[in-house]
Amino acid sequence: MRIGLLSDTHNHRDHVKSALSEFHNCQVTTLLHAGDVTQPVILKMLQGFDVWIARGNMDYNPDLLTVAEELFGKGRMRLVHTLTFAGVRVALTHGDTLDLHKIIHSGIYHYVIHGHSHIPKFEQVGETWVINPGALGNTRWRTATCAILDLVKGDLEWVEV
Repeated sequence: MRIGLLSDTHNHRDHVKSALSEFHNCQVTTLLHAGDVTQPVILKMLQGFDVWIARGNMDYNPDLLTVAEELFGKGRMRLVHTLTFAGVRVALTHGDTLDLHKIIHSGIYHYVIHGHSHIPKFEQVGETWVINPGALGNTRWRTATCAILDLVKGDLEWVEV
């Protein structure tokens, strides 16, 4: 099972569109968004995927939760998700709280996905792989990135847009 990882889209439609095109080309059907969506229009662009969203520190638009529930179902946008795909335990959070450290070091998850720093990361902490897919918006001097995680093989493919 391959899942798309994206974060910190910050309402950057062109980068999101490019990332979604790559996800479609790679037959990805599930997306984990690690927060800072910022506007409902980005959520609407994600329609057609099975989407889980971590609420980020810039996700204060009051319509985001309502739109997320209308498009993807109740409980699809929260501070922390604990998910299981094909027997693989995954935590999804934005990463702007001390809880990130606790989640990573809990030993419960195979993967912890987070955003916030805009810096791509794929590192192992104990038995847990920690992934930050980078950012698709507000990238300034960095290349906009997202990633595709193969849960069966444990491979991560970086996508630059």
